Amino acid sequence: MADKFRVGLIQMACSPDAGENLNRAVDFVRQAAGRGAQVVCLPELFRTQYFCQREDAALFDLAETVPGPTTRRLAEAARAHRVAVIASVFERRASGIYHNTAAVLDADGALRGIYRKMHIPDDPLYYEKFYFTPGDLGFKAFAVTPGPAPDHAATLRIGVLICWDQWYPEAARLTALQGAQVLFYPTAIGWHPGEKEAFGAAQLDAWRTIQRSHAIASGVYVAAVNRVGHEHGNVLGKPAPGAGLEFWGHSFLCDPFGQIVAEAAAASEEILLGEVDLQKMEEVRRNWPFLRDRRIDSYGGICQRFLDAE
Repeated sequence: MADKFRVGLIQMACSPDAGENLNRAVDFVRQAAGRGAQVVCLPELFRTQYFCQREDAALFDLAETVPGPTTRRLAEAARAHRVAVIASVFERRASGIYHNTAAVLDADGALRGIYRKMHIPDDPLYYEKFYFTPGDLGFKAFAVTPGPAPDHAATLRIGVLICWDQWYPEAARLTALQGAQVLFYPTAIGWHPGEKEAFGAAQLDAWRTIQRSHAIASGVYVAAVNRVGHEHGNVLGKPAPGAGLEFWGHSFLCDPFGQIVAEAAAASEEILLGEVDLQKMEEVRRNWPFLRDRRIDSYGGICQRFLDAE
């Protein structure tokens, strides 16, 4: 059984044309597979510009079912190129119920399952609570069997969390405890242009640091997959008001001790490739046995909102 896998992280810019974005995503999958990737992850809500910069009920028309048009196209690409694909979709579950969802497609094109974003932000230009119902499937890990040939039988267990989820150690831990060997974070994060000079470097450092800490604490690989470009949320022919968002790129893969394996630039599109070595994961966990030494008998308070004084 293989103990090394190659992952491809698609750092892309998103145009106002949803069809063009999907076509480019399919082509990125093809290119990544051609360069040896076995698991390919696309950024959060890649089919459109980031539309949550305003609250507009008309934008619910962007949502689609899963399975649906986006997952069908990417399933064809997964099957054609023998790669597993992680695809972030604005999911229409039912009338009035919409989710920010990641679909996991295996190398045979089969839908292995979905993850619905659990933590939903509500910040200036990130008005996601208006659009997304919080996920109700919990934290999940999925087994995929990617490879260059139909008889390839090596299995990789992956977890998928989405953007705002990346700040929560509980989400990373519960996913890792289900056997996930890599945590993928499809992401759409960037700077408010007016804040970049004063706070930009610290914000980027915090984002990178919190995800590296998940890798260390649980002894897993972590892959963060961001978009790039300055967007005004131009969808359905209508941009959002204001200065827009400058997405900061810097997609990266880090190993189970938090060391950066590969990192993309801040402003350019890139197919970032990196190796996941399960033997290294085993070695790190043997020498830094954080999972062994957890005091599971003493963590009941973590399920409380806050531990108020008696």
